[in-house]
Amino acid sequence: MASNPTYSDITPEVEMLAKLALSNSTIDPEDYTRYNVKRGLRDLNGKGVLAGLTEIADVHASETLPDGTTVPCDGELYYRGYNVRDLVKGFVNDHRLGFEETAYLLMFGQLPNAQQLHDFDAQLCLYRSLPSNFVRDVILKAPNKDIMNALARSILTLASYDDNPDDISLPNVVRQCIQLIAVFPMLAVYSYQAYSYSVEGKSLFIHAPDPNFSTAENILHLLRADSAYTPLEALLLDLCLVLHAEHGGGNNSTFTTHVVTSSGTDTYSCMAAALASLKGPKHGGANLKVVRMFDDLKANVSDWEDEQALTAYLDRLLNKEGFDKSGLIYGMGHAVYSLSDPRARVLKGFVRDLSAEKGMEKEFLLYDRVERLAADLISHKRKIYKGVSANVDFYSGFVYRMLGLPMELFTPIFAIARVAGWSAHRIEELINMGKIIRPAYRNVCPHRDYLPMEER
Repeated sequence: MASNPTYSDITPEVEMLAKLALSNSTIDPEDYTRYNVKRGLRDLNGKGVLAGLTEIADVHASETLPDGTTVPCDGELYYRGYNVRDLVKGFVNDHRLGFEETAYLLMFGQLPNAQQLHDFDAQLCLYRSLPSNFVRDVILKAPNKDIMNALARSILTLASYDDNPDDISLPNVVRQCIQLIAVFPMLAVYSYQAYSYSVEGKSLFIHAPDPNFSTAENILHLLRADSAYTPLEALLLDLCLVLHAEHGGGNNSTFTTHVVTSSGTDTYSCMAAALASLKGPKHGGANLKVVRMFDDLKANVSDWEDEQALTAYLDRLLNKEGFDKSGLIYGMGHAVYSLSDPRARVLKGFVRDLSAEKGMEKEFLLYDRVERLAADLISHKRKIYKGVSANVDFYSGFVYRMLGLPMELFTPIFAIARVAGWSAHRIEELINMGKIIRPAYRNVCPHRDYLPMEER
């Protein structure tokens, strides 16, 4: 290593300090059981510890029998009391895109009528712009391959352009949330364009958003050089936004939103914190893992119809012998759902249609085959009797791949959708805010006498 290390170099001294931290910060795993600590805020059965109340979303994955026994059931997801399947059926049958309607429902608690939806769309259109020279001075100046980090930086910088960034009165927060829903697609796509141009050497083009386009349509318009897209492409991307917009108050990024909001901080800091949470591969980055896993599968299994070869590949994954050696089949299983993830069920039928339009039916059948084989294999090997099913990430990454979206934008697309849910939960927390959220941690380090420097 050079005598003058670069910003990213890990010096031998830092390596030593890391080992010191490891030796002095490792807690005995048995202590968690001894003190009845709910690790991950979940009980031994994986059920989340009740930390609050919400009216925004309900994740239903089990039912209680007359004898009091709880059994798994097909998953259902409700937005403000409405089944997501019914919401999707409603706007698809009306040949409308539904993300804006969904955002309105989540934030304000009721389905908009035609005039209310028109007025909400007009507000989004009004705010779908960035401050003068923001793209040049903020986005293009420091391109970053990690678009989630670029998003967070842009969100925090936008606070500098707000005359009332710290005002947490309800009208001001609603205004800020609508603005962020409007500009998230621009910030994400422009950040990718900056990276693509500066690092990958591709052509730079910055399209202005079209006031007549929906959020999904504008993403495709901003991203593609010719701005062209088919109605089915817009429908599938819009559907992904709807299904990712909200998932209850207990998921990591939404709980982060509640925790940070309870401190009384500003909207920009709150959303940046939620972005930091969503970025993690255990949360919003999961669909990237699914796509990369399938790329590895295709490199190792030549005959996609050979179920014996596919099962052998999946078995190697579970045995930590293949792909990233994590022991996971990505896209299978969920912390809450067992028999089925309703979002995956809704999405799958439309994915089949898009695969036909794109000439990728064989790849869709591969996903379908892996879903079936993996569920059986996991249930058998891991002895999971409650059922294992594909989650929404299993198919969403495939959708983004068919749409030609760069992998750098997979998780930011999730954020573009989930900012609607974060906004709803921020508003709910502010309205009902009592105490700052502060769970307890038990100290298990013994007290020690101070040692003077010469005695250490």
